[in-house]
Amino acid sequence: MAIHDISVPIRSDMPIYAGDPDVELERASSIAEGGHANVSKVSMGVHTGTHVDAPVHFIEGAPGMESVPLEALCGPAVVVDGTGIEGDSIGEADLETLDIPDGAERVILKTRNSELWNREGFTRDFLRLDGGGARFIVSRGIRMLGIDYLSVGDHDAHRELLGAGVVPVEGLDLREIEPGSYTFFCLPLAPSEPTRSSGRQKKV
Repeated sequence: MAIHDISVPIRSDMPIYAGDPDVELERASSIAEGGHANVSKVSMGVHTGTHVDAPVHFIEGAPGMESVPLEALCGPAVVVDGTGIEGDSIGEADLETLDIPDGAERVILKTRNSELWNREGFTRDFLRLDGGGARFIVSRGIRMLGIDYLSVGDHDAHRELLGAGVVPVEGLDLREIEPGSYTFFCLPLAPSEPTRSSGRQKKV
């Protein structure tokens, strides 16, 4: 059985969404300098690389990651080929042309965005859902929606998805992944107590 890690490695020069905190990696303790162990320190925004959005990300007063059910993030999933979608947004009409199986609860969109991981730095030239596309996802009963760059949709799309309980997983690296059926595991870092964090890093 092949296991595919589709999360983006964390590094100091990785693409991050414009305006988000930079990624800082440093050695906090070093054996070579007299420390008992090598210990590293990481500082970054919670929407760095591959991550999960919580409702509070776009809805003031909504719950954080503690409210996101792991059941939505683990189980059968389908990677759908959306590489033929043109323009700068994914609407209802675009999604209707894709082979999304009836009853699918976890859908991952592979688009032309995947090639953006081959370039340096962040770009705003990526595909994302608009409000109509998000409403289509909600109407299909989809619980988790993944996409291959740093944002699943515009402001309206985020509010539609998060308000309906759909869990967005953003920043997936699908360059080596073929469309088809998979078993998906996404395990966010759990807060030690309820917080209003808008996102948590995770591995897939």
